[in-house]
Amino acid sequence: MSYTAESIAVLKGLEPVRHRPGMYTRTDCPLHIIQEVIDNAADEALAGHCRRIEVVVHRDRSVSVEDDGRGIPVEIHPVEGVPTVEVVFTRLHAGGKFNKNDGDSAYRFSGGLHGVGVSVTNALSSRLEVEVSRDGGRYQMAFAGGDVIEPLRRIGDAPKKTSGTRVRAWPDARFFDSPDIPVPELERLLRSKAVLLPGLEVRLGIEQPDGSCDLRSWCFAQGMPQYLAEQIQDEPVAPIFAAEKYVAQDDASFPPGSGAAWAICWTAEGGLARESYVNLIPTPAGGTHEAGLRQATLDAIKSFAEHHALLPKGVKLAAEDVFSRASFVLAARLLDPSFQGQTKERLNSRDAVALVARMVRDPLELWLNEHPEAAKKITELAIRAAQARTRAGQKVEKKKQSGVAILPGKLSDCQSEDISRNEIFLVEGDSAGGSAKSGRDKETQAILPLRGKVLNTWEVEAASLFANREVHDIAVALGIDPHGPEADDTVLANLRYGKVVIMTDADVDGSHIRVLLCTLFYRHFPKLVEHGHLYFAQPPLYRLDVPGQGKHRPPRKLYALDDAERDAILDKLRLEKIKPESISISRFKGLGEMNPEQLWETTMCPDTRRLMRVRLPSAAEAAPVLNMLMSKNEAASRRAWMEANGALVGAEM
Repeated sequence: MSYTAESIAVLKGLEPVRHRPGMYTRTDCPLHIIQEVIDNAADEALAGHCRRIEVVVHRDRSVSVEDDGRGIPVEIHPVEGVPTVEVVFTRLHAGGKFNKNDGDSAYRFSGGLHGVGVSVTNALSSRLEVEVSRDGGRYQMAFAGGDVIEPLRRIGDAPKKTSGTRVRAWPDARFFDSPDIPVPELERLLRSKAVLLPGLEVRLGIEQPDGSCDLRSWCFAQGMPQYLAEQIQDEPVAPIFAAEKYVAQDDASFPPGSGAAWAICWTAEGGLARESYVNLIPTPAGGTHEAGLRQATLDAIKSFAEHHALLPKGVKLAAEDVFSRASFVLAARLLDPSFQGQTKERLNSRDAVALVARMVRDPLELWLNEHPEAAKKITELAIRAAQARTRAGQKVEKKKQSGVAILPGKLSDCQSEDISRNEIFLVEGDSAGGSAKSGRDKETQAILPLRGKVLNTWEVEAASLFANREVHDIAVALGIDPHGPEADDTVLANLRYGKVVIMTDADVDGSHIRVLLCTLFYRHFPKLVEHGHLYFAQPPLYRLDVPGQGKHRPPRKLYALDDAERDAILDKLRLEKIKPESISISRFKGLGEMNPEQLWETTMCPDTRRLMRVRLPSAAEAAPVLNMLMSKNEAASRRAWMEANGALVGAEM
């Protein structure tokens, strides 16, 4: 088979979306592509140009979204040479949301940030119609499968003060597991827009088989506090605390206007209600903005408890103690949020932790001191949770009393006795170990530096394992003995850490050490892997220093895991009109090059790091491969394997 220039396919326009829809949206149902249209309407409301959004689910499974915003521009685009509304619906990475430098931009804190939103809706719809009212006219155009089938035309006049956009889409069932819109999810989405935009009227119509329409509407004049009060099932121990705070113009740390609004309350029992949003986008999987809220509540309540001498002797409050009975609605505003995937269900932006924590802490601390009785009840809840956690940790400690070995001297252990929270990092080299020790959370994170390469234990008998000092120190630090795959789960009874994290450099030597450690755990501690305790840390390979852009955009430090992520970040920065030559890119040669703050922020902080859990494959899959790779008598097989797979290995490094 020939391999020539004709063999290389180039996907143009919206073809990539139709070819790999899962890269751009959820494919279980069409809700997310409709949400993209709703988000655009909500962005108009956020900018103060829209007071009404109406969504109708029609009998033919199409959905229409109408708003009374400014209407998508219809004039000819100066670069593309076609009507602007056509550009919006047919070009990936096109929209009014990339101009973040303009302090008055309507989309400065927009929800649709990737610029692929409604173009994806168009690509995955068998038909899509757009009607725009603005500047005294009504305009209409239609698409099929992402292509224009009815060019933009003026269909009539509109009152001069009337404006808005109506989009009706027929999702193409070929791209979705189910062609139906889940109405309860759509209802929750629309209700949330009304919650986060007080005074906005949101309507939902469901067409019935007989032609009638089931109508529902929401409008929350009081916004979040009213919504949260309706959601919580039990009587709160203190009044709901609601506030908002945004960054001032002269702030050097964060862009002006970024910040958060929130409503939070504590209940002694019953179910919890927790919802978070970023720029009006729901984040059901949470993320770094929720981590900032947790940090702020811990700091504020701990400060109140210490100031009023409420903490019993020996009790240390942790974030989970303070937050375990908290219900909240959190709406963060970020200039350039980074989400986990196009579906935007989890926020990954590292800056959000510090931003939200700073915005929330002072107002919450002030509120606690202004409401001392309520604050004492909240603090009592947290203290009871901390005491219960401590008792659980002590039960585990009693199991470890018999035959406890002396811990290795190079181990920097953690203070907590709660196995579920404790982590140990197996770190390559003393240099990285020193940074990790300085940057870690001493309460829950232990560090064990490894000197040199670990022994290849594939053919070592369990009785001889402890002759090697590194293997001995690892086993003693973990608190478990070598065992086989048929061992009972009780072999983990004395395990001292819930997470065992292998943290090595992102180079060939680091990969070799990871393989040697994985061999050790698979061969001699398989239950540790089987129960999901083993992880790889994923330190970044690159740091990108992005210069500030005027007083509205302070300098940024961005981190990239690998070449592909670096290139994706550079593409995004180019869309923001940042000159490539102004961006400084540095490559980390190893963990030892990172200072403690960088290592904590990128690789160790639970809120911003990326861990990869190691799964236990079947013996039929793993044993032959490991035997070929690690056995001393398999040199010929290894050579043949490397000759066959060398290009693949090179591409992965």
